[in-house]
Amino acid sequence: MTDFAALLLADDGAPATSLTVLAAAGFDHWLRAQGERTRSFVAAQNFKARPDEVALVPGDGPGDWAALVGGDDGPWGLAAAAAKLPAGRYRIATPPGSAALGWLLAQHRFDRYRKASGDTGARVLLTTDVGSIGETVRLAEATALVRDLVDTPAADLGPGELASAVAAEARIFGAEVDIIKGEALLTGNFPAVHAVGRAASRAPRLIDLRWGDPAHPRLTLVGKGVTFDSGGLNIKPGGAMAAMKKDMGGAAHALALARLVMQADLPVRLRLIIPAVENSISGDAMRPGDVLATRAGKSVEVTNTDAEGRLVLADALALAGEETPALLIDFATLTGAARVALGPQLPAFFANDDALAADFAAAATASGDPLWRLPLWPGYRDMLKSNIADLNNSPEGGFAGAITAALFLEAFVPAGIPWAHFDTFAWTPAARPGRPKGGEALGLRAAWAVVKRRFDGKDSMF
Repeated sequence: MTDFAALLLADDGAPATSLTVLAAAGFDHWLRAQGERTRSFVAAQNFKARPDEVALVPGDGPGDWAALVGGDDGPWGLAAAAAKLPAGRYRIATPPGSAALGWLLAQHRFDRYRKASGDTGARVLLTTDVGSIGETVRLAEATALVRDLVDTPAADLGPGELASAVAAEARIFGAEVDIIKGEALLTGNFPAVHAVGRAASRAPRLIDLRWGDPAHPRLTLVGKGVTFDSGGLNIKPGGAMAAMKKDMGGAAHALALARLVMQADLPVRLRLIIPAVENSISGDAMRPGDVLATRAGKSVEVTNTDAEGRLVLADALALAGEETPALLIDFATLTGAARVALGPQLPAFFANDDALAADFAAAATASGDPLWRLPLWPGYRDMLKSNIADLNNSPEGGFAGAITAALFLEAFVPAGIPWAHFDTFAWTPAARPGRPKGGEALGLRAAWAVVKRRFDGKDSMF
């Protein structure tokens, strides 16, 4: 992984190139105060201080130069500069705030499958805001973890490899991991996880990590770990299947949030639960019309084998609820309906507690990590009724698909447990500064701000 700690350093006064952030609103006033030489260089580069614009201007001495960056509030304001500027050390006049995160992530690359190329060198940012460096580096590491896991093809990231990724984090922080595999899922009472994953050549797993003092408040994170989704017998068309390596993006988010919790040594009893499966096709695949048992004792009629994520989450959420955690959060790349409603940049979230929802909304705004709350609309519960089972997994008609999926999950969360559900895309379809096309952490920073505030009692860096 990228050594982010080497890219954001405390300003030690050593020589560095000046980096000035300019807002478009005040640019003309700034420009009038500059000398003719600087104005000429700025005009030649057509620099107007618009977001993501970068320009180089001469300094006072021979060989001296400085950099100008178009201002943009939020975490991505310096991302374009970090990608475009020459390698070297840069000194910014004012503390970069959350923009330091974009500076770091703009220099991260998923290069596992690329031939090694010449190193272009690092862009190092010097800051006087020493207290924020550690938090920013940890957020960059967590985001990169999500990106790298999601970007890894399913051939190299099946249920077993996902379990290994969790175990690797557990070793770093002294956590315990229990993994239930294959037919043992039936004896362990995870029938829905087994039913979804049994058709694949790689056995399904239930990954269960525990960390922290058992006397502390319980924080439980659940992540959908479908390492590839063919759609099952309701097979997806080729275009819809192309990016389905990302269907474990919920698990990647949950693992990254768990990493942040353990790194910060929050006073919680952390539990991370990931049902890891591949939704495949074989003679043993679950069929439309099958009725599945679940850990909670509720039966589910399978009306669509491509609505498999909510099935594995049903068992995981039921397990999570058995300990009555103080807070339960799940992440899932669950529905196309959420993307149709909100697009790829704005994750939907649901909460059964208005105070919790308000915390997430405030954290999303403060952190520049947007979320949008959708309702757990009770009038749509009738859509989940089945003629032969307690529930069906995919209502007909397609109306309110993200909401009915969330209502399905809510049926497996015991009453009284504060719960939030994230329906996240985990993907950037078109590159933007600091955010290459591919896997992305959407909602992670907002969730971390809420968790940190609730259990640590301190304001987050945002």
